[in-house]
Amino acid sequence: MKRARGFSLMEVLAALALLTIVLLGVYSGVRTASRIVRSGDAAIERMDAIRSTQGFLRAELAQALNIGFDRNDDGDPIVFNGDAKTLRFVAPLPGYLGKLGPQLQTISLVDDGHRTLRLEASFALLPPDGGEPKTVGEPEVLLRGIRSGGFAYRGMDDQNQPGDWQETWPDGRRTPSLVRVTLMLNGGTAWPTMDAPLRIDPSATGGPNSLSRGLRGQVIR
Repeated sequence: MKRARGFSLMEVLAALALLTIVLLGVYSGVRTASRIVRSGDAAIERMDAIRSTQGFLRAELAQALNIGFDRNDDGDPIVFNGDAKTLRFVAPLPGYLGKLGPQLQTISLVDDGHRTLRLEASFALLPPDGGEPKTVGEPEVLLRGIRSGGFAYRGMDDQNQPGDWQETWPDGRRTPSLVRVTLMLNGGTAWPTMDAPLRIDPSATGGPNSLSRGLRGQVIR
């Protein structure tokens, strides 16, 4: 009878080496697929954050009210204040948050460390008696990972024609027609240039309950 022939040591080692190569290829493929999925999820979350931020800013600026929250040197109510990094206006918040009434909203670009900025919003209640605005909670972070950016403002000139874009809004007694938000984001994600219109309701300051009437000539800081 013939004896059954087994595998030599070299054949076993060759088989193990081939199996190792196959397993390494499978592992590498799984890692690459996982990385692509995570990258895709992160990109989707980033785009959702951008859309949410733009939606919030557009909605709130569209509801800006002609309500004074401070006074200038001549004693006139200030209803809008803006520069390249910060803007302030009064508007109601969406949903159930609006039950608290119109709030002074401050939208700011602030240092977030590691040479990046974050866009955040803070809120304060305006007492009807003209008292000092009362801060509500901590600032809400709208967007992180911003490399650079700023705000610009456009209004109507003396001939009732659209004026030039300005980094500082010069007349706080009135609101601009448009607010532009320009951001450069980290990671190559694009921020579509946003030009948000302000649609002021003239009746917002009418009536005995107008908050601007409650300022009583005092300066709110």
